[in-house]
Amino acid sequence: MSNLFAFPTTNSWEEEGFQLTTSGIVAVVVIIAILISLALYFHKSQSDTSKKASITKQLTFSGAAMALGLITSEFLPNFELPMGGSITIFSMLYIVLIGYLFGLKAGLMSAVAYGLLQFVLDPFFYSIPQMIVDYPLAFGALGLAGIFANKKNGLILGYITGVIGRYIFAVISGVIFFAHYAPEGTPAIVYSLSYNATYIVPEAVATLILLAIPPIRKGIGQIKKMVA
Repeated sequence: MSNLFAFPTTNSWEEEGFQLTTSGIVAVVVIIAILISLALYFHKSQSDTSKKASITKQLTFSGAAMALGLITSEFLPNFELPMGGSITIFSMLYIVLIGYLFGLKAGLMSAVAYGLLQFVLDPFFYSIPQMIVDYPLAFGALGLAGIFANKKNGLILGYITGVIGRYIFAVISGVIFFAHYAPEGTPAIVYSLSYNATYIVPEAVATLILLAIPPIRKGIGQIKKMVA
């Protein structure tokens, strides 16, 4: 791999991998900017009136959601598992909200951009395929919530769909790239299914309980009307 974008190194577990260089980080940031621009374009193309105001609202709400996702996953106390993954303070919900508020295309672009932001914060990776599965694909799956943007109980359905999507990619990553962590005699698929469930399922259950609270549900409904 070219030293222009990444260089060989080892992590805290003395595992060999790669670290992004400054040029690599800049390249990823440029990709993030392109994805955010695409997200705005997709919403713009669907708007019939007040296009400028609509784009401003999307940029404001999406930026706030991504910032909250990063803060709650990276900078506030959370329960981290030793081999990656953590139970956070509803960080997946904030990204799911983008798809729910602005639709599937905008949601996917924003969620992929968020995954790359997560990568930039800790730019160590084992291989390009591993990085793609663990970051843009796994986090990008949260944007699938946009499928239910205009459906009854769309936020609940969208959240469940997005989280299942992230879980599937996390399991795939565990089987393909981290099977050597499975205890002796345990199939990689069983280990990956159980390990990734230990941090994704508790947060998902807690979030669904939160969304079942009438004032929370009503408040999110008001936000959706504001950005319509």
